[in-house]
Amino acid sequence: MAEQALPVEKGVTAPAGESTFMRLAKYTLMRTVVLFFTVVAGVYVTVIIANMGGYVDEIRRGEIRENISIAVMNNPAYKSYTLEQKRELIEELSRLEEKRLGLDKPFLVRSFFFLRNALTLRLGFAQRMVSDAGSRQVRLIILERLPTTLLLFGTADLLLFFSSVFIALILSRQYGSFWDRVFVALSPTSAAPGWFYGIFLILVFASWLRILPFGDLVDVPPPETPVLYALSVLKHLILPTMAIIIGAIFVSVYSWRTFFLIYSSEDYVELARAKGLSDRTIERRYILRPTLPTIITNFALLVISLWTGAPILETVFNWPGLGRTLFQAIGLFDVPVIVGSTVIFAYLLAITVFLLDILYAIVDPRVRIGGGGGR
Repeated sequence: MAEQALPVEKGVTAPAGESTFMRLAKYTLMRTVVLFFTVVAGVYVTVIIANMGGYVDEIRRGEIRENISIAVMNNPAYKSYTLEQKRELIEELSRLEEKRLGLDKPFLVRSFFFLRNALTLRLGFAQRMVSDAGSRQVRLIILERLPTTLLLFGTADLLLFFSSVFIALILSRQYGSFWDRVFVALSPTSAAPGWFYGIFLILVFASWLRILPFGDLVDVPPPETPVLYALSVLKHLILPTMAIIIGAIFVSVYSWRTFFLIYSSEDYVELARAKGLSDRTIERRYILRPTLPTIITNFALLVISLWTGAPILETVFNWPGLGRTLFQAIGLFDVPVIVGSTVIFAYLLAITVFLLDILYAIVDPRVRIGGGGGR
C-alpha cells in the first residue's frame, strides 16, 4: 500500500499547485474588479456632491458673466458702444467662455467626463487654489501635500498598532491588575476623535509649557542642513502623532486585550502551559500566529479609520497635508481639488483593502481563494 500511495500523491500534487495558482489569479482579478467599481461609485458620488448637482456650474457661469461685464464696461475700446451693443458683446463673450470651459453641456454629461478624468488622474486645474510653486495643476497640488499626510498617518498608524498589541499582550497576562482596570476604565475616552485631544495638547505643550511648536511642518525659517530639517520635522510631528494615538489607544488596547484573553483560554494553549512552555513562546506560537489574519485585518481597518479624520486633524495642527488641502478646497468650492483629493484617498483605501485581501488569503488557510469547488 505504501508503494501505491506514492504515485497517487505525486499525481495529485502538480494539479493542486496549478489549481491554487489559478484560484489565486481568479480571486485577485475578482477583487480588483469589485474594488474598481467601488472606487468608481465613490468618485462619481463625490463629483455629484462637489458640484452640488450642477449648482456650482451656475455659480461659475455667474462669475464668468460678472467678470466679463466688468471688463467690457471698463474697456475704453467699447466706450462708443451703446448699452444694447455692450449687452450683446457680454452675452457673446460669456457664451464663448462657457463653451471653452465645457459649461455649455448639461451637467449630467459633464459629470461622466469628470469621472473619466478623475479615474485616469487627469485632474485638470484648480479654480482658486495654487501649489507652493504657484501652479494651478491639481496633480501638482496633491503631490506636494500627499507625502506629508503619509508621513504623519504612517508614523501614527505603526506606533499605535504595535504599542496597542504589545500593551494588550501584557494586560492579558495580568488580567484584573491595576493597569488592566485603568485601560478598561479609559476605553470610552476613545469616543472623542484625535483632533479633540490635539487642541488640549496644543494648549498644554505649545501655549503653556512652550516646549513644542503649535503646528506646521517645520520651523520658520526652515533649517538649512538636512539633519536639522529632519529634526525640525520630527519635533513638529510629535503633537499630531500623540493626538492620534491618545484618541485611539485605549479602545484599541481594550479590544486586543479581550481578544487575546479569549484565545489564551483555548485548550491547546492550556496544554502548552502544562508542557511548561514559557509565556513568550505560547504567545508567539499559540496566540499571535493563529490570530495573524485578524491582526492584519485590524491593522488595515485602523489605517482606514484614521485617514477619515485627516481633514480636521491636519487643519487643527496646520499640517500641510492632503487632508488640510481637502478642507480648504471645500471652503473655497474648488471642485477639481475636492474631486482630486477624494480620488487619491479612494485609491489609497482601495489599495489597502486589496493588499489586505491578498495577504489575508495567503496567511489564513481557512480562506477558500476564488471560492473554488475543490479543496
